[in-house]
Amino acid sequence: MNIQVKEIAFVFHAVKDIPAARKFYEGLLGLKVSLEVEFGPGQWWIEYDIAGQALSISNAMPGQPSSALALEVASLDAALATVKAAGVAVVTDVMEFPPCRMFQIKDADGNQITLHQRKKAS
Repeated sequence: MNIQVKEIAFVFHAVKDIPAARKFYEGLLGLKVSLEVEFGPGQWWIEYDIAGQALSISNAMPGQPSSALALEVASLDAALATVKAAGVAVVTDVMEFPPCRMFQIKDADGNQITLHQRKKAS
């Protein structure tokens, strides 16, 4: 059984200094913020829409990836079952956020990949 990948959900870059990152992405590159979430004091997740795809930056994500690919899947629960049945290690358990759910795995070369599912709008 294969996981049904629908599209690229986002590309992620870990950042340390949010003001400096915003100056670069918004000031220099001229990107417009499409989503901004403050998880805790000074801990940010910011998304920029680029032709319908998201570039995400954050100083609040667990782990140490410098960048990561997130794939939108049709069913996160089915994807998790498929990954486990294939014997692929799950790097992070399913994480719940207001707009989405996700978990991470690694490919054969150790590259981190996020499997992601947006929640239905209420």
